Amino acid sequence: MIEAAGRIPEAQTSGLRQNALPFVETLAQSVANIAPTATPSLTIPLVFASAGNGTWLAFLLATVGLVLVSCCINQFARRSATPGSLYHYVSTGLGERTGLITGWALFLAYVTTGVVTVYGFAIFSGDLLLTLTGVPLPVWLWYILCVGMAWCCAYKDIQLSARLMLTIEAASVGAILILGIIVWAARGFALDTAQITLAGVAPENVRLGMVLAVLAFVGFESATALGGEAQNPLQNIPRSVLWSTVMVGTLFVIMSYIEVVGFATSPSPLEKSTTPLPDLAALYQVPAFGPILALAAALTFFSCCLACINAVARILFMMGRDGRLPASIGQAHATNETPHIAVTLTALAIFVLTAGSTLAGLGLIEGITYYGSIATYGFLLVYILIAIVAPLYLRREGALNPTQVVVTILAIVFMMLPVIGSFYPVPPYPLNILPYIFLVYMALGVLWAFRCRNNQ
Repeated sequence: MIEAAGRIPEAQTSGLRQNALPFVETLAQSVANIAPTATPSLTIPLVFASAGNGTWLAFLLATVGLVLVSCCINQFARRSATPGSLYHYVSTGLGERTGLITGWALFLAYVTTGVVTVYGFAIFSGDLLLTLTGVPLPVWLWYILCVGMAWCCAYKDIQLSARLMLTIEAASVGAILILGIIVWAARGFALDTAQITLAGVAPENVRLGMVLAVLAFVGFESATALGGEAQNPLQNIPRSVLWSTVMVGTLFVIMSYIEVVGFATSPSPLEKSTTPLPDLAALYQVPAFGPILALAAALTFFSCCLACINAVARILFMMGRDGRLPASIGQAHATNETPHIAVTLTALAIFVLTAGSTLAGLGLIEGITYYGSIATYGFLLVYILIAIVAPLYLRREGALNPTQVVVTILAIVFMMLPVIGSFYPVPPYPLNILPYIFLVYMALGVLWAFRCRNNQ
């Protein structure tokens, strides 16, 4: 049950470091989980493959939809500060069983996002090392390095994690913006008529592009998992959720427009580029930016991996304290004041899934697409649930107003666009079977939730 405003349930946060993170470091958790450098570095070409000249619109619609979702999330974040993120919020509004299903979906969503980040780290780190030294390294070494460093930071200190993520993202975004200005200046800051008029773009193209556009934002709510670890959490966590969405969404819209403009003169199309930022640096005669941007991309993928581990570990920690997982998972390290067991389990899950998929023959780009799509389904389900829960909770508290009802309806409509785009038009194999794999996973989660309730 949500506590009165200003109160943090001690039983649910006991053992974690309290009031450790100021606003900027709390914001860093959400921004790092979005991984703003990753989208211009890798995701925009994937969205362009579906949405074409409507790529910027796909990101704009995703931004608007997630701002609406953030308004629903913040109805809870302004009133409660506990670990567990949206798992706790949905439990409050729709009951413990639905909360457990939400936690099940969030676990898959964050872990598969973590897999995507490890693949991205391996791609850009490997390319950078090969460019500088001519020496290739096996991808599994990059997997160990990325997950190992992220585990170490998450295990050791939440404040260390936040400051590291903040530094990485600030430097990375700065480098990308400089390149964007260089590219657009070379084009004379002219407006691209094809993009503005959405030439050759059908509504289905934009809707399908929104699936990966929404993926670019997933985790924007992860500051809610910090609970009492944030300073003044009932103010700073809601601000972090909203600000991260607006700031990063603006970056995505601008950079998607610039990348499409920039590749207009390239002999290789944007959708075929696996390293679009270094490719733009070479095309517009600033090749020195190539290694800088590759390093920035690698670091931001690492930062996102760290943010995923931090977020899901606190959800598992909360479930352990609630008695839905073994009690040991709900323990905090006596010295570090981190959920060390949950952190270790999360890191192992990400590494095993990443390495196992590679051993099974899955390529890095394919892995990013497939696991990224599954992660999106998990987050979309949770975002729709939280949009439904918010007005129900406010009505119970006597605080519901027409504005919140409108926000809820619009949030659900915007989130349903990429859901529909996942099924129709039917995407090519194997993307067409991924939604059904997710539904099977969720069916298992429903069975687990009912079993937990029946065992009370």
